[in-house]
Amino acid sequence: MVIDIDNVKAQMRKGILEYCILSILSREDSYAPKIIAELKASEMIVVEGTLYPILTRLKNQGILTYRWEESPQGPPRKYYSLTADGREALRQLDESWDSLVGQINQIRNHQPEENQ
Repeated sequence: MVIDIDNVKAQMRKGILEYCILSILSREDSYAPKIIAELKASEMIVVEGTLYPILTRLKNQGILTYRWEESPQGPPRKYYSLTADGREALRQLDESWDSLVGQINQIRNHQPEENQ
């Protein structure tokens, strides 16, 4: 049996999408199309139908808040920002990510003991 690499990669991206969104919002408040553009620029392909439910869920959990701002072109934009709980969640995710990367590197670099 051959592993479906594309499926594994898609599952990995899906698993870290919230972390990426929080990371983007930690730098500056942003609106959904700009978040999507930044994710796409980093090759984290995502569509509005995926992003909006995540933003709503994070808002309902108290991780994000939003405000409406007039746009120089078109209708007002909903700008999302991290709450204090959101900044704490991101801090914890940063720690978890660093730990996970360390664990993966340890597994990849582990030299098995020779049988004696």
